[in-house]
Amino acid sequence: SSPHYYGQQAKSLLSHYRKRVASYFSAAANQILFTSGGTEGADLCIRGLLPEKGAPRIITSRLEHACVFETCTKLAKQGAELVYLPASSSGAIQVEDLERELAKGKTDLIVLMAVNNETGVMNEWEKMSDLAKAAKVPFVVDGVALLGKEPFTIPDGVTAMFFSGHKIHALQGTGFVYVKPRIKLHPQQLGGSQEFGMRGGTENLLGIAALSRAVELLHEKLPSAASTMRHLRDTLEAALLKIPGTSVNGSGKRVSNTTNIAFSGKDGETFLIALDRAGLACSLGSACASGAIEPSRILLEMGVPMGLAQASLRFSISRETTYEEIEKAIQIIRLLA
Repeated sequence: SSPHYYGQQAKSLLSHYRKRVASYFSAAANQILFTSGGTEGADLCIRGLLPEKGAPRIITSRLEHACVFETCTKLAKQGAELVYLPASSSGAIQVEDLERELAKGKTDLIVLMAVNNETGVMNEWEKMSDLAKAAKVPFVVDGVALLGKEPFTIPDGVTAMFFSGHKIHALQGTGFVYVKPRIKLHPQQLGGSQEFGMRGGTENLLGIAALSRAVELLHEKLPSAASTMRHLRDTLEAALLKIPGTSVNGSGKRVSNTTNIAFSGKDGETFLIALDRAGLACSLGSACASGAIEPSRILLEMGVPMGLAQASLRFSISRETTYEEIEKAIQIIRLLA
């Protein structure tokens, strides 16, 4: 932001990186806002699109990532009306449920994920965007678990969409928001006029450089990487389902790199620790303040019984994962299951 030579040189680089990210979405440079990651992006999009006065009506779901769920919960405590769309047993939100709620009265915001981060189940967010556009309701989409896993275009009914850098092999602590043309978000981080006045603070230029390159690489990596990840995921899944008592949480259209497996009769936390010691990284639920591992809120909302939710593990694959690593993971899980 400084007017001297070095500041302007940095500004020129920032502009170059912004155009690089924008080009992936066939967007204008001023439609891309750089953030510190998905959590900040969610907060900026949600709070930044709500009316500054009154008690807003927000349509969302209980399947959302904590960065959306907790922000909406806080808004409810401040007077907002939250409408939670129900989860189907498949793990998706039904388009018909959104249509029904929109018909009930004035809505100020819709915020839903494109892909569930725990099950990989994809929502029909493109169809939902058509409903939002027809109803003239701002629509925020969580794109964190989608970018880099499947090719997509952002439909006109999406008002804003946020992403996280480390999910596409960029650095942790980086991310960006896509905003529809002529949309102005109320800044949630004040202190300067950076990011077109919508996000104050000196930009993380080195992080943005890596982030823009990671986005650029998607042009050449997708869709072939998605096909490879899906094959590896399916190979892992098919092998694990041969273990007695195993099942997949989530069905229907799923993103290429994620599977959530229930190991009936197992203590998930003990199993997770054993796998970790054997060199296999996976996840179970979320850590609460006490350090204990709780069953997944997502699985419980899908109707998965408590015992099975506590015995479920999520496995994620990246485009760097190899077939040999999948085979090794299968051997480890079979041995310890």
